[in-house]
Amino acid sequence: MKVAFFPGCTAQADQIGYEASVRAIMPKLGVELSEMEGAACCGYPPYSSVSEAAWFYSSARDMTIAEGMGLPLFTLCNGCHLSFTETKRALAKDSALKAKINEKLAREGLHYEGKAELLHVFELLHDKLGKEKIAAAVTKPLTGFRFGAHPGCHSIRPSSLGRPDDSENPHKLDDLINWTGAQAVEYPGKVDCCGSSLASASGKTVMEIAGDKLKTVKGLALDGLVTTCPFCFKIYDNRQRAIAAAVGDRTLEVPVFYYTQLLGLAMGIGQDRLGLELNQSPVDPVLTRIGGA
Repeated sequence: MKVAFFPGCTAQADQIGYEASVRAIMPKLGVELSEMEGAACCGYPPYSSVSEAAWFYSSARDMTIAEGMGLPLFTLCNGCHLSFTETKRALAKDSALKAKINEKLAREGLHYEGKAELLHVFELLHDKLGKEKIAAAVTKPLTGFRFGAHPGCHSIRPSSLGRPDDSENPHKLDDLINWTGAQAVEYPGKVDCCGSSLASASGKTVMEIAGDKLKTVKGLALDGLVTTCPFCFKIYDNRQRAIAAAVGDRTLEVPVFYYTQLLGLAMGIGQDRLGLELNQSPVDPVLTRIGGA
């Protein structure tokens, strides 16, 4: 299977461990990642809150590049996927807006049709490849490990747009975790927001919101929290020490993984190829156990 690969700004700028893990596992799963020459920011959130036209133009431009490649557009970011989805719906409903966007795109010799298939990480791994393909790639099952799945808001909301997973009872990330041989454990607050969207308004509120989930995961003695969203990962992993200080619990230590890192470990891929040295949460105890398995 061949896809137009759109990592997204966040993955490329400061979540390069995520991109590294994706590039390590996909060839072994039979997925060829084709680079999107000339692709740029999808426009969300830098433009979406300032200029709707600039946002739609940015998203449509990237989708047009994928259309020209004749490939599905595969993105790592929940926010990028939502941005593309919203733009695609808006332009499908408003022919005048679509014409204005195409007028701008024509300056680069581009023309948006709205035909590109959009693929979220869940949709590629869970829906397209499926259990049989994923399970067959696992050579080092993570038997005995228990993880909590954090799907992230934009993978499940708004439900009216048709998101990659169910807004009330998301299960795809849980399934994917289970297919590695580990156990995905249900827990209170699974669909709660990480709080990142409030970061510019109230950092303290973000720490409290994220702290509640981390305390729940710790209280259940899970081996870690797993996500595919770079914004959520930045909060739970990169900001975990600040969260612990904000909630007054210096013992709040929860390993946080990208699912693609976890799958890579189960596939027997070396830890150095999965960007795990960039995780800032305490993942070493889990890695030691897996390495010794």
